[in-house]
Amino acid sequence: MRSFCELSLDELKSWLKTAEEKEFHARQIFEWVYQKGVISWEEMTNLSKNLRGKLISAFRLPSLKCVKVTESNDLETYKFLWQLYDGNLVESVLICSGDRRTVCVSSQVGCPAKCAFCASGKQGFLRNLSSAEIVEQIVQINSWLKKKEERVSHIVYMGMGEPLKNYTAVVESIRKICHPDMINLSQRRITVSTVGIVDGIKQLANEELKVNLVLSLHAPNQHIRQKIIPYARKYPLQDILDAMDEYAAKTKRDITFEYTLLAGINDHPDHAMELGHMLKGKQCTVNLIPYNPVVGLRLKRPDKKVIKDFRSVLYGLKIVNTCRYTKGDDIAAACGQLALQEKSSILNVI
Repeated sequence: MRSFCELSLDELKSWLKTAEEKEFHARQIFEWVYQKGVISWEEMTNLSKNLRGKLISAFRLPSLKCVKVTESNDLETYKFLWQLYDGNLVESVLICSGDRRTVCVSSQVGCPAKCAFCASGKQGFLRNLSSAEIVEQIVQINSWLKKKEERVSHIVYMGMGEPLKNYTAVVESIRKICHPDMINLSQRRITVSTVGIVDGIKQLANEELKVNLVLSLHAPNQHIRQKIIPYARKYPLQDILDAMDEYAAKTKRDITFEYTLLAGINDHPDHAMELGHMLKGKQCTVNLIPYNPVVGLRLKRPDKKVIKDFRSVLYGLKIVNTCRYTKGDDIAAACGQLALQEKSSILNVI
C-alpha cells in the first residue's frame, strides 16, 4: 500500500480514472489534505462513501504514527516523535515565534555525519526517508495546528539526518511543499542545512530553487572541524566554502553559517579571530548556538562571558552574527533525543 503523500496530482487523477471515479475529485482530496489539514478519509465529507472506501484500501493516510508530543516550558517549542511504517522513529520540531510557525523536519533515520555534539548520530545511520515521509511531517503538524487556526509558515531541514545525503527525496519534497496544489509555501521560506556535502551543494545550486542554504560549520579550521564532525574528513573546508560561494552567486541568496559553541574546543577569542578572517568579505551571517547538553555526552556550554568575548571579536571584524540562547531553539543538538529515549524504552519492553 502506498503512502498518499507519494502522489502527484496527475498520479491521483490517473488512479481515480482506473478506479472508475471522476478525476475532479483529485483536487478535492488534495485540498482536504494539504490546505485543510485533514488526514482522515472519513472526514472528507464531499466524497462518496464508496470513494472513501477505495481510498482507505489503496493509500496510507496517515502513514506516520504520532507517538508523543512534548512541549517546552514556555510553550514555544514542540517536539513530535513519529513512528514510521517499518517501526523506525524520527522527530520533527515546531518552533512558535511571533507569527512564525517553523517546522524542523528530519530527512533520515539517524545520521551519517555523527557530529560530536548531536544526538541524531548516536544511533547511527539506518535509512533515508522518502519524500512522502518528509512531506507528511508538515501535513500532520498543519493538522495539529488547525485547532489553533494556524499553519506552518517556514520549514527548515535541520532535524535528524544530513539532507544532501538524501538528495533526491529532499529536492522532491521541496517541490511538493512549494507546489500550488499542495502545501504552497514560498521557496524563500525553506532552509536546507548541510554539514558540507560539496557535490550536493553544487547540484542544488543548479536546481533553479530559491531555498536558503545553511552550513553547519562549527569550527574555524579543518583541523578542529574534523575532530567534532567526522564527516568533515571527506570534504576539505575550503572546497565547502567555495561551493557555498557558488550557491550564493547562482541563487542570489545569502548564506548562513551555524556555529555551535563548545566550551574549551572552539570558543576561544583566537578561534573567533580565525573564523572572522575566514569569512571576511562574504555576504553571510554567523548563527552562534551555545551548546545545550545531550544525555550521554560530556561536552559543555561556554560561560556567558566567553560567548560575549567571542561575539566581540566577530563584531570587530564586521562579521554579522546572531546568538540563540533559548534551549528550545537549539534544534541541531536536541533533535534525536526523543527517538533515542523511545527506542530504549521499546527495547527494554521487548
